[in-house]
Amino acid sequence: GGGSPAMRSHHAIPRLTEVRIGTYIFEDMTGVRGGYFSLDRCAATLLCTVVSAPTPDRIILDGGSKTLTTEGGPPFGHVVELSEARIYKLNEEHAYVDVSACPIKPRIGDRVHVIPNHVCVAVNLHNQAYGVRGDWVGVVWPVAARGLVQ
Repeated sequence: GGGSPAMRSHHAIPRLTEVRIGTYIFEDMTGVRGGYFSLDRCAATLLCTVVSAPTPDRIILDGGSKTLTTEGGPPFGHVVELSEARIYKLNEEHAYVDVSACPIKPRIGDRVHVIPNHVCVAVNLHNQAYGVRGDWVGVVWPVAARGLVQ
């Protein structure tokens, strides 16, 4: 059996002896929107930088579809520091973010954390993951199986 959304009901299936619940280790926005996880339990974020602010209501981040993945459609993740922001468009290298509802507008150079829609795909798009506590990087893990699907 498998799938994190069904993780709380696996015990009710008598012959089920093994489960695959990949998203559960980090949790993500698909699970939050589905009611399976809470936002404060999401452990994986992608660190992005504001690289442009072309209008007062829009910023551009340096993480696009090659960072966040297009899975789940808009909004393409959740900006932790800007809960009112909405990532409405991605190209390969950039995220377009509507900040019109944000009381404080981010500036070029500001760094933000984005919880991806589907963390499994986002992890697979990167060569390594960092284990962080506060501002301290405690461990760097290689994403060993990246690109090995055949």
